[in-house]
Amino acid sequence: MRKYLFFKYLFCVNMLLFFALQQIHAQQIPQVSKGKIVRFENFSSAFLPSRNIDVWLPEGYEDNKNGKNKSKKFKKYAVLYLHDGQMLFDSTTTWNKQEWGVDETMSNLLQNNDIQACIVVGIWNSNKRRHNEYFPQKPFKYLTPVQQDSLMKAKRSPTQNLFDGEIQSDNYLKFLVKELKPFIDKNFPTYTDKSHTFIGGSSMGGLISMYAICEYPKIFGGAMCLSTHWIGIHRAENNPIPNVFMQYVEKNLPNPKNHFIYFDYGTATLDALYPPFQKKIDDIMQKKGFNATNWTSKMFEGAEHSEKAWRKRLHIPLIFLLGNKGKK
Repeated sequence: MRKYLFFKYLFCVNMLLFFALQQIHAQQIPQVSKGKIVRFENFSSAFLPSRNIDVWLPEGYEDNKNGKNKSKKFKKYAVLYLHDGQMLFDSTTTWNKQEWGVDETMSNLLQNNDIQACIVVGIWNSNKRRHNEYFPQKPFKYLTPVQQDSLMKAKRSPTQNLFDGEIQSDNYLKFLVKELKPFIDKNFPTYTDKSHTFIGGSSMGGLISMYAICEYPKIFGGAMCLSTHWIGIHRAENNPIPNVFMQYVEKNLPNPKNHFIYFDYGTATLDALYPPFQKKIDDIMQKKGFNATNWTSKMFEGAEHSEKAWRKRLHIPLIFLLGNKGKK
C-alpha cells in the first residue's frame, strides 16, 4: 500500500507539471540531429479536437523526392505512427526534459541497413483528454455500470479527474485511419498496405496501439507496445480493468500469420505493477498462435516508466517491426 501511495503521489505531481509545461512548449518545432521535421499545425478532424502532427523524414528523403537518389533505394517508405508526438524528438521542448530519441535511433538503424526505409508520424496527444483518447473503448463497455461510473470518477489529482468527459478512443482511431493516414499517403511517397504500416506508443500509448491493431487489422500490420498500461488507472489492487482488457485481447487479436506485435515492460516505478498482467497477455498470445516469429515480450530489469528508459531500448521494437520482414 505504501508503494502504491508513493507511485500515485509521484504520478499526480508529474501529470500536473506535464500539462503546465506542455502548453509552454506547444508551438516549438522539435530540433532534430538527423533528418527533418515537417509540422502540420492544428491538423483538423471531424472526430476530435485538432492537434499538431510532426512528420520525421530521414536523411536522403529530399534527394529521393527530387529524383537525385540514383540508387532509388528509398523510392517509397513504410510509415510508423507514434502517439504522444510531442515527446519523441527534442527534450528541450518536453515537459520533463526527456525524449524518445526517435530521430537518432531511426537514423542509426537506417544507416546500418537494420530496418527498411521509413518515415515517422508523431501524433500529439490532447493534454487533458489523453486518457479519453487512449483508453480502449470496447473493453470499457465490458465493465459493469457501477465499475464504469467508478472509473469515470477516478482522479488524476485531488482536484482533477483522470478522464475529461467520455472515452473517445474509437473516434481517435477513426481520426488515424480515415483522416490522418489518407493525408500522409497522399502527401508522402509511402507504401500504403498494412505490411508497411505500423503503430506504437508507451504506457497508455501502448494500450491504444494494441487496440488499433485489433480494431483495424487491415490497416496496421504491426504494433509496438512499450510499458503497456494494463491497469488502466493507477492501482492494481481490486482493479477490474486488466481482466476486461484480457477478455478483449483474447477475442480480437489479429491473424498471427500477417501481423507482428511487440510488448515490453520494466520493473521499476509504475512499470513494477505490470509483470503479472503482461504474463497473462503473453499466455493469450501463445494460445492464439503467436510465436517468436511474429510476437515478442521482453522484461527490462530495473527499467523505469519514462522516456529515458524507452529511448534506451527503442531500437529493439524498431528492428522487430521494421527489419527484414517486407523490406523493399
